[in-house]
Amino acid sequence: MIYVSSIAPEMRIDPHLNPADLSLSLDRFWLLSGQKIDLLAKEYDSSCGSPVFTVAGKYIPRGWTDWTEGFHYGSAFLQFDATNDSRYGEWAAHLTRTRMASHVSHVGVHDHGFNNLSTYGNWLRLQKEGRLEAGQVDLCQLALRVSGAVQAARWSGIHGGGGYIYSFNGPHSLFVDTVRSCRVLMVAHQLGHRLMGENDTSISLLERALQHLESTATYSVFYGEGRDSYDTPSQRGRTAHESIFNTNDGRYRCPNSQQGFSGFTTWTRGLSWAMVGFAEELEFVGSLSDHDLAPFGYRARWEELLLRTARATCDWYIANTASDGIPYWDSGAPNLHKLGDWRQRTAEPFNDFEPVDSSAAAIGAQGLLRLGHYIGKDTPEGKEYWQAGLTTMRTLLGDAYLGIAPEHQGLLLHTVYHRPNGWDHIPNGRNVPCGEACMWGDYHLREAALYLQRILEGKPYYTFFGGLY
Repeated sequence: MIYVSSIAPEMRIDPHLNPADLSLSLDRFWLLSGQKIDLLAKEYDSSCGSPVFTVAGKYIPRGWTDWTEGFHYGSAFLQFDATNDSRYGEWAAHLTRTRMASHVSHVGVHDHGFNNLSTYGNWLRLQKEGRLEAGQVDLCQLALRVSGAVQAARWSGIHGGGGYIYSFNGPHSLFVDTVRSCRVLMVAHQLGHRLMGENDTSISLLERALQHLESTATYSVFYGEGRDSYDTPSQRGRTAHESIFNTNDGRYRCPNSQQGFSGFTTWTRGLSWAMVGFAEELEFVGSLSDHDLAPFGYRARWEELLLRTARATCDWYIANTASDGIPYWDSGAPNLHKLGDWRQRTAEPFNDFEPVDSSAAAIGAQGLLRLGHYIGKDTPEGKEYWQAGLTTMRTLLGDAYLGIAPEHQGLLLHTVYHRPNGWDHIPNGRNVPCGEACMWGDYHLREAALYLQRILEGKPYYTFFGGLY
């Protein structure tokens, strides 16, 4: 089925840009990326906790959950993959082996797909590709199997059937970003693992992953169909960060937001998690046989659901970002109107009213690229997404967004973590956060750059499940 967007695009998508045009920028990027990894390894005191975001150019921890530790070590795996510099692969393998075990069995978070696929998943893939010594395949597979089961056990049922992996807020809370944690359930399933429950009940990890995806698509994403007063055709693809359920009977109650402005506006990093999550999982479902999917419904059912959601969220992004592909942190940010017609201009990270969030762009760009590739980047339907992803990457790889100052520990500038809590650093003389980096932004820009780098070099297509085959 072909979906036609009801939203007019605002991003100025370059229809002629191709990955080769970014080749020199990628070369420079990986050189800078390596320098940042080296700088952080030299200067950061890991005994303080995982690095989360920078303040005045220096990474600091932020106690909430250690959801960024995997991005820290995983960045070195990506650096090795892109450059073949063995010291990054060795460093990442050592730290994964010695410091990541607690994340495998962490029962208090919804972040397994972030931490463990960034580390054990990349390590397994690089061993399977023959790039790293294949002496720890069993360790990585065991870690991923346990991680998938632990994540799947964090489960709330929904009235009428199905359910979701609940967030660290508790069993009532479905976060849109958890869509990426479904990946670790899928990997664990393909490794032959199941979750064992009371009375030796055997629970399919694939079934739980698919049910979580369906719940996220149903409750976290809006399709312009009047589910609430703000669910209008012009807002098709809008996302809510959090969906609230009554744990007594499993009924949906309302949208909410933890890091966005409200449950009725779109926090753009949450949107970007949905963009890349649904696009990636489309790719995964495409790798399964009909026999694999038969117990859970026909292939067409799942591909329809995932494609509909991926397209809706990517369409919203294209229509509601600045002209160069960089979004502001929330579509309903209270002072955004003071910027006038901001969609028609390039993003302004040094404005006086609301911050941009380049980490949302780094995550979302990969979603755009993967969706365009999945649909077919040579088709009219797929080309818009592919070219939008390339256009965004061109912006992110430019001087305006890279931490080119040698003393700055961050790679990707102008990111935002938690605007409502006021955690982000506002430099002297500025009114909003700007000029700072975060660990997930640095990691995901590396991941998107690696995605393009491997295409340019003719290497196997980069997927989260690449270590399985």
